[in-house]
Amino acid sequence: MSNESKVDGGRRRLIVATAAVGGVGAVSALVPFLSSMLPSERAKAAGAPVEVDVSKLEPGQMMTVEWRGKPVWIINRTEEMLQSLVKAADLLVDPKCEEPQQPEYCKNDTRSIKPNLMVVVGICTHLGCSPGQKFKTGAEEGMPPEWLGGFLCPCHGSTFDFAGRVYKNKPAPINLPVPPHTYLSDTRLVIGEEKKGA
Repeated sequence: MSNESKVDGGRRRLIVATAAVGGVGAVSALVPFLSSMLPSERAKAAGAPVEVDVSKLEPGQMMTVEWRGKPVWIINRTEEMLQSLVKAADLLVDPKCEEPQQPEYCKNDTRSIKPNLMVVVGICTHLGCSPGQKFKTGAEEGMPPEWLGGFLCPCHGSTFDFAGRVYKNKPAPINLPVPPHTYLSDTRLVIGEEKKGA
């Protein structure tokens, strides 16, 4: 074997080794770059739909989930809670939900897809405080004797019924908003997503 072919073989190995190291370096630099283009968990949570299991939510119970950085309340309303919606109608600012604060498919007496399940954003429409539960009727929870149950904003006293509708003569000007949502099954709900055509 001549010296020239030994040199050519050595160069070839050097070129192959250099290309391999360069390729590995390029891939290792590219992976973090490409992964930085994917949305972070925080970004996903900020706008992504949220799937909720409501199978363990007993009648009269409420759960809170976060969607777009806001608390969303889900209540499995009892028959008494549903009856209070009819009784409260004359006392409310917008009982028929004329303001566009809910999807069209929730523009009904219960502001919901399923009558027993309420889904609303739990932030007062006055100055953004979070109302508290006052589920018991009458004066049991420090409310007026005629209280039908619902929510009380601790900041300025706005009150809301079991559909998130605001009572008259309160600081909050409009009802609590109903987020877009749909059901995957009887026990699974997706907040932030609507059925096609909904």
